[in-house]
Amino acid sequence: MMVWAALFISLSCAAEDAFYQDIRYTLDENHLTAEVAINQRVSGELLIPAEITVGQHRYTVTSIGDKAFKGCKNLTTIVLPPTLQRVYRSAFDGTGIILNKANWTDGCLWIDGILIATDKTIKPRFIVPDSTKLIAAGAFQGNKTITRVELPAALTRIDHETFRDCKNLQKIIIPASVSSIGEDAFTGSGIWLNEKKWKKGALIIDDCLIATNSNLPAKYIFKNKIPIRLIAERAFANNAQLKTVVIPATVTAIPTAAFYQCENLTDVTIPASVREVGNFAFYNCAKLRSATLPQELERLGMGAFYGCINLREQVLSNSIEVLEQGAFYMCRSIKHLSLPARLRRIDNGVFAGCSALEEIKLPESLEFIGEMAFAGCAIIRDITIPSRINSLPKQAFQGCTRLYRVRLPEGLYAVGDESFDGCLALEKINIPKTTFRIGAHAFRNCQQLESIVLTPDIHRIEEGAFMDCKMLLEVELPQSLTTLSKHAFAHCISLRKIIFNPSLKEIEESAFAQCRSLRELIFSDSLQIIGDYAFMECRNIRKVSFPVTIKKIGAGAFQDCESLRQPLFPPEIELGKNAFKGTRK
Repeated sequence: MMVWAALFISLSCAAEDAFYQDIRYTLDENHLTAEVAINQRVSGELLIPAEITVGQHRYTVTSIGDKAFKGCKNLTTIVLPPTLQRVYRSAFDGTGIILNKANWTDGCLWIDGILIATDKTIKPRFIVPDSTKLIAAGAFQGNKTITRVELPAALTRIDHETFRDCKNLQKIIIPASVSSIGEDAFTGSGIWLNEKKWKKGALIIDDCLIATNSNLPAKYIFKNKIPIRLIAERAFANNAQLKTVVIPATVTAIPTAAFYQCENLTDVTIPASVREVGNFAFYNCAKLRSATLPQELERLGMGAFYGCINLREQVLSNSIEVLEQGAFYMCRSIKHLSLPARLRRIDNGVFAGCSALEEIKLPESLEFIGEMAFAGCAIIRDITIPSRINSLPKQAFQGCTRLYRVRLPEGLYAVGDESFDGCLALEKINIPKTTFRIGAHAFRNCQQLESIVLTPDIHRIEEGAFMDCKMLLEVELPQSLTTLSKHAFAHCISLRKIIFNPSLKEIEESAFAQCRSLRELIFSDSLQIIGDYAFMECRNIRKVSFPVTIKKIGAGAFQDCESLRQPLFPPEIELGKNAFKGTRK
């Protein structure tokens, strides 16, 4: 059963955790950035570097993550790098830093020019000093003292939940330098709760669209009288009223989850000024038909059009070098899509479930294809993998049921698990000479596959690699192969001939089970073990030449091979239970 339809898009892109100088970081391999992850045993003085080196790459430290040092009571001092773009107030909950009132000034906790947190001793009318480089996410959250805040002229971001539940906040001055406003930055604040602040279903502060509600018109066109330069994250999220929106030319970015699950949204006009479409921007906008992307677009975030099942053709800007995780997942109405000439990466699940996609030409610039990248693209017929790709990942083309021709590049060293699983129309595959591994179920259920050329240097053919290839006629096992994994050729009902290589020592469980067209087996002189049920129900095997090297024949190994005469073996050979049950006496 194929699992690509259950693809889960997490909020971290191509991320993995790693330690550097005893501190855990989450790495973003796409952007070569690092976030300080949860660290529970940190004490004393700590310095966070601007860069860390992991493996062959250097990562810029740009974030202190949610609850990163929570509960570290003995953490008394921390030095933060100037490269930070985001800090979570929750990162310091319960630490010695936040508990020590000597670290606080006028109701504020500052660390290296970053405003981390505030308390009730802050002034009601608060001017954030110009020296402030960054305000932590949630820094003012729940503060009932402040009534007016003036932000510094150089501030570039108001992070999520920064002023959430500040019930007495009635006035804020947002400078023109602010280019992004995070999710729920003002939710539950006095500004948010003041109905007079909302105009026709929209909350706008200093030319920034903060949020919308059910009073929003179905067709929303920004008026020149209220110039909008910025849309906050989730500004239109879950707005069931919205059907059509025209974004003004003053906007340069559609932020994270801006139109998240707008279930009735059908058309969006995106101006040429937009350079970025953020993560999950149009997530599950199931009725969205038209959202033409600008020619100069530089970034399309992960899950940007996830689940937009009615979205039509798209033309991608040549400025895009990375298609992030799940960008067009389940966009099953897209028939044609031209990839950017400079594209380097197609991340996990980008086109998974795009069942109407007729053709895709992968550019030579491509260096990476992620897991399930094209899974379920049911009518793609022909694929050429570019020369820079050295490994195909798990389920890359799983369920491409009409794919009949695949050209693999020289230099490919591995075909990943389930890469072509369920490619029912695939007729022939040539494995490059450089390939040393064919993954588990890599070609399972390729029912039209008649021939496969396995090159001499293949060291591993994993579990079920060619299982259920019902048209496969002949197999010559690679010279380097010492163990044939279980179920490798099980249920290949047309398989007539196997050429066993001289280095093969073990045939694992059910490797050729139910290969009912086999007639003769001539094993190599190196073979020592035939696993359980290895040739079970190969009903037409008439002759088997066992080598003197054989030590073990597993349970049911030749069970129900009804044309085979049961041989006699010396007592030193271990015979499993029912090894020859159902054969001729």
